[in-house]
Amino acid sequence: MSSKTFSMDAIATIRSCYSQRFGIPRQPGLVESAIAAIEFEPTSDNKLALRDLGAFSHLWVVLVFHRQHYKRVKPLVQPPLLGGNTTKGVYATRSPNRPNPVGLSVVALQEVSFDEDRYRVIVAGGDFLDGTPVLDIKPYLPYADYVANARSDWAKPAENGLSVIWNSSALQRLKEIETGSDLVASGSHGLKTLVEQTLTQDPRPAHERGKDGEAGQCWGVMIGPAHIRFKVESGIVIIETAEPI
Repeated sequence: MSSKTFSMDAIATIRSCYSQRFGIPRQPGLVESAIAAIEFEPTSDNKLALRDLGAFSHLWVVLVFHRQHYKRVKPLVQPPLLGGNTTKGVYATRSPNRPNPVGLSVVALQEVSFDEDRYRVIVAGGDFLDGTPVLDIKPYLPYADYVANARSDWAKPAENGLSVIWNSSALQRLKEIETGSDLVASGSHGLKTLVEQTLTQDPRPAHERGKDGEAGQCWGVMIGPAHIRFKVESGIVIIETAEPI
């Protein structure tokens, strides 16, 4: 079988509330309050290309996995959804460790703005790392893209997320951090909601789950303008500190 090489240029860059890989939702739509801006250069062609986008409630975003540094592509991977100890063929997963580092996310369209410095497509529910290059955006078409009887035998969401509780001083500090933050940094639902929706998904590596309460089980994650320290005990996320990044 012959192989071909294709060259593609990014059409836009994503500005996201997630500045590091740890903590990013593992699928789109899991954190509705995660706001991102797809930023285009303010050219006349881009203004024409973005025309009429507001007619759609949702978009497909075709992207390049950003800041992924795999030593080699693996034909078998271990999905976190299965605890990280069961292998599946990479094409049966959405792992970023694949022959071509291309991702696909469906997100809710919030707004299209044409500012002097950038044209911005604001979306919600993204699973994007800040700085992600975008190859294309396409409208989500309910009549064609929704499949009523589709199945996924083993890829099923967790029934319930983790509960989240705050140290009172951490919550007060978060309120101070949020003051003056912008839409993408804190989300239109507020920074507290963004942090809680992110951590209820349990961002810990699969092999670290089940070790609740053990020594050293304290984690740091950057969400919007805040650096959050948390631990998990008996299935409950306890947020201990919040500091500005």
